[in-house]
Amino acid sequence: MSAVDNPALARLLRVREAEEFLYREAGLLDRREFSAWLDLLADDVRYFMPLRRNVPSRAPGDEWTREGQDIAWFDEGKDVLAMRVTQLHTGVHWAEEPPSRTCHLVSNVLLVDDSGPEWEVHSHFIFYRSRMERETDLLAGRREDRLRVMPDGLRLAYRRVLIDHNVLPIKNLSNFF
Repeated sequence: MSAVDNPALARLLRVREAEEFLYREAGLLDRREFSAWLDLLADDVRYFMPLRRNVPSRAPGDEWTREGQDIAWFDEGKDVLAMRVTQLHTGVHWAEEPPSRTCHLVSNVLLVDDSGPEWEVHSHFIFYRSRMERETDLLAGRREDRLRVMPDGLRLAYRRVLIDHNVLPIKNLSNFF
């Protein structure tokens, strides 16, 4: 029996493949290899980071702004993400000159659904950024991703970034999560 014939082992291999994809992606972002990072994105990727509201416990459905209906920190496709990368490469991006030093820590990776051509993968992250001599930022949150299975590997088809902060304690949002 090969690993593919054993459903439990095959699932473990898919979990490991999803983890490796997320870790590789984090490394590309931390090394500022943004063009290679763009290659990991599906052409129709949706990159969404809603705002978080303080709501009463009886209204948890109102906590996050809605995609396509409300304001968001990011609600972008690959074209806008590519423009942001191009801007970062110009050397005149005011928020990234000199460039930030970042560290993306990804954990709690959970393969929620792998029954179709896109896998639903959830994870948690801590984002650390150091700029200039004394500026440091720390953000935590979770991500809800859909990874599309392609013949040459996985591609990020959708990302919903859920920051734990209601008010962001940073000067700008010039990085990717």
